[in-house]
Amino acid sequence: MAETSKVVLAYSGGLDTSVILKWLIEQGHEVICFVGDVGQRDDFENIRATALAVGATKVYVEDLKHEFVTDYVFPAIKANVIYEGRYLLGTSLARPLLSKAQIEIARKEGAKFVAHGATGKGNDQVRFELSYYALDPEIKVISPWKDPAFLERFNGRTDLLEYAEEHGIPVKASAEKPYSEDANLMHISHEAGMLEDPGFVCPEDVYSYSVSPQAAPDRETVLEIYFEDGTPIKVRNITDPSDVVEKTDPLELFTYLCEVGGANAVGRVDMVENRFVGIKSRGVYETPGGTILRAAHMDLEAIAMDREVMRLRNMLSPKMAELMYNGFWFSPEMEFLMAAVAKSQEWIDGVVTLSLYKGNVTPLARTSPTSLYDQDLSSMDIEGGFDQRDSFGFINVSAIRLKAHAAIVNQRARTRQPEKH
Repeated sequence: MAETSKVVLAYSGGLDTSVILKWLIEQGHEVICFVGDVGQRDDFENIRATALAVGATKVYVEDLKHEFVTDYVFPAIKANVIYEGRYLLGTSLARPLLSKAQIEIARKEGAKFVAHGATGKGNDQVRFELSYYALDPEIKVISPWKDPAFLERFNGRTDLLEYAEEHGIPVKASAEKPYSEDANLMHISHEAGMLEDPGFVCPEDVYSYSVSPQAAPDRETVLEIYFEDGTPIKVRNITDPSDVVEKTDPLELFTYLCEVGGANAVGRVDMVENRFVGIKSRGVYETPGGTILRAAHMDLEAIAMDREVMRLRNMLSPKMAELMYNGFWFSPEMEFLMAAVAKSQEWIDGVVTLSLYKGNVTPLARTSPTSLYDQDLSSMDIEGGFDQRDSFGFINVSAIRLKAHAAIVNQRARTRQPEKH
């Protein structure tokens, strides 16, 4: 195994990946740990120290936050993607970026293996591994939770804890939350454990990115969000005209929206979804910044996007959400769809004013230099170049097929009437 023993492990510092790290070393691998900072609120220096203490030969901690916002979050907003009508794909968007960075480290280190700690029941195993293979067809993937030897050794958390104690693996002394979480700049998800029962009401203390609507301010927050080619370029908090807050850097802009959205109880979703592997799962999500941007972007599109282009793009959005959710970010079909979306966004410029209030995001006004809205043409008081008599012909032509269908229905009804005796 000597020439192919170097492996880059996606490492979080938690119990699972720490045990996997030690187990890989026991299997004869030299393990390099990769930690991707996509905005999770972790102590990265402590994670680095833990990995080295367990036996990693090297630890990469990569700051991916800016790239996450500009190359993954914003493109998703431009496409208006939402999975099964409710989920804004926070975890799904981070996985391809993490996979990409991990593959880059494997190339740099000359490692032929990459490994992850995702389970065999979830979506993340698919997202990681499809991305790995799309980026490096020659890479070899170690997925311990699908490895017979690993599964024989570890049946569950108790076995993991015993192994950690036996090998001196640092484990937090505090009681673990009775559910699992995944966090990044876009969102935080809560699932499994006590939340596996879809009839169980999620306790308020589970939420950490947003306050409850009851605890949100009794005063609305008013924002202006500026877009260029469908991409957010500036946010202004104009709630207090004497103290306007403005952000233009993509990372600062998005982080600010997450903060102000969470403070106003925006972005909570509790749902049961369909995993790619065929299992239904319950997820509780907090996505404040993404929720605000999606509402603003859709509102701007209403005045700046051609009707037929919008209809076509809206047909593509659910497919894109499905591809992102299922792990096909790096695929030819996604490349094609992204190009189509980029074309649809060429004239989506302008500013949307929104109100945030106790969980609600309400567009108040919108203006655009590329607006297709003609106030005179829309007015009920001004003719505006529209001859209302033209509507006679328009309606008559539109009614031709309806009349033909009605005639057939009526004729069939007459011929099928029972004879009277």
